[in-house]
Amino acid sequence: MTSMSREQQVSKVFVQVADSLIDDFDLIEFLEELCAHCVDLLDVSAGGILLANEKDLLHTIAASDQTTHLLELFAIQHDQGPCLDCYRTRSARCNIDLHDPAATASWPVFAEQARRSGFRMSHVFPLRLRDRAVGAMNLFHSRQQSLSPEDASLAQALADVATIAILQQRDLGQEQLEKTQLQRALSSRIVIEQAKGILAERWNVTPDAAYEALRSYARAHQLRISDCARHIIDQTLDTDRIPRT
Repeated sequence: MTSMSREQQVSKVFVQVADSLIDDFDLIEFLEELCAHCVDLLDVSAGGILLANEKDLLHTIAASDQTTHLLELFAIQHDQGPCLDCYRTRSARCNIDLHDPAATASWPVFAEQARRSGFRMSHVFPLRLRDRAVGAMNLFHSRQQSLSPEDASLAQALADVATIAILQQRDLGQEQLEKTQLQRALSSRIVIEQAKGILAERWNVTPDAAYEALRSYARAHQLRISDCARHIIDQTLDTDRIPRT
């Protein structure tokens, strides 16, 4: 199969977000795909999206892969890290050298974990609506490679697309509804992580493999990943029916 050009990938992302505004779509699935698009379009090694809850604490909502080291790296930013700074200032920051003590002085634990995970550079972009932010997107390079101004602009556009999908543009004027939508998204992520853990332990496989099996089953049956996850947790879905990948 011929791979899509950069322009085709960008078009696909915007078509998907347009669909999200009119259809009952799977938000987690969309954001996972958006992170994967960031990796391909921007030539980065990994990426993830974090949302703030009602207490302004950041939690992972989507990542380009489900490896433990990457998810732990995002989880650290609950307390410190470039995403937390980005969320608070509502400003992007690119080309952070994770081996530069001066650049990482504000978050030493995060920087050390990032280096141990094999990452060299970090870039963060706010998920913002008008004059406030609802979260942040974090991208990583495993080598010393900078984002060009053009790529940084595209990254911010993708972060803005994620914000639109999360908040549903037709309802943006209602602050309480925004908070409800954000909390629902975070709750769905928690449910998915629980179900992923159940499958990984039951099958003795990696969390990444468990997640791929769960996502494939949901797609095949035209279900939301979060709904499948809830059925696994409340034991209304026989996990033997889920093909292992």
